[in-house]
Amino acid sequence: MSNSTISSLNFASQQVVIYVGFFIFIGGVIGNPLTLLVFLSLRTFRESSCAFYLIAMSTINICHLFTGTFTYIMINGFKINWLNMSIIYCKFRAFYVQFCVLTSFSCMCLAIIDQFMATCSNPRWHQWNNIKLARYILAGTIICWILHGIPFILYYGYTVSSITGLPNCVVINAIFQKYINFFHSCILIGVLPMTIIILFGILSYRNIQQIAYRTIPLVRRELDKQLTVMVLVQVIFDVIAVSPLVIQSIFRAVYNTPNDPLISAQLNLLGSVTTIMNNFHFVSSFYIYICASKRFRQQFIHVLFTIYHDRLRPGNVNNNQIQPQT
Repeated sequence: MSNSTISSLNFASQQVVIYVGFFIFIGGVIGNPLTLLVFLSLRTFRESSCAFYLIAMSTINICHLFTGTFTYIMINGFKINWLNMSIIYCKFRAFYVQFCVLTSFSCMCLAIIDQFMATCSNPRWHQWNNIKLARYILAGTIICWILHGIPFILYYGYTVSSITGLPNCVVINAIFQKYINFFHSCILIGVLPMTIIILFGILSYRNIQQIAYRTIPLVRRELDKQLTVMVLVQVIFDVIAVSPLVIQSIFRAVYNTPNDPLISAQLNLLGSVTTIMNNFHFVSSFYIYICASKRFRQQFIHVLFTIYHDRLRPGNVNNNQIQPQT
């Protein structure tokens, strides 16, 4: 009975990774480029610091899909472990996945902080909302996470399994393993970004309620409202999608799980579900923006059927903006 239950749990875990994982992967491969298409085609977005962070996030998310999500599906769904075939890829993936995850969450935090400052009633906060400063901040963020990833290159390596006799790509330094368990997984990609986006999401929502009473240009007001709504809905979605994995990471860091095959199978299934849920962060932005913003839907249609349709016709001049919609 116990062996049958364990086999069923392991099979369920594998099927979740394969079917839901591929659904997420395909959705991200389609959605993220469409987000970039809209943001990069319209001048109003190209000149917005908040949209700049969202552009960077979508770009990083595409990279994560192929190196992080797709490899995860192959390893845990199809049992094809490329990490054990090359020590170089073992180290590279550990470095690159942490870089993509941290940069993506950082861009989300920066976007909601940017919208908080953009919607503040105090004009002195508005000086921080400029595309030039956003480029410097993003460059600093990228450099920071590249440096943070160096220990992943140094301390990921091969150990030979006593059961199979095959090499496994794992952390080979006990101190660094504790850092990953207690700080990296729980705080750096869990509690810290969730706290930031929730806090500044609430503050931005409060600001947007009062934006109609401020003397600012209509185009700027509508853009701020649009971006704030889009980012706020993504904040809510991210909290729902990411929190289960954060809670599980904290649980595993604090409590020692019993060495029981049935409990291990149950935790394996739970880990597959929470990891797949966490990956929704990297694929959902386009679909959230389409659902949350009528103006974004109009902009998407405008980009597809006006700008790029006209570019196929010689002699036409493209208009890269649409009139703001209330």
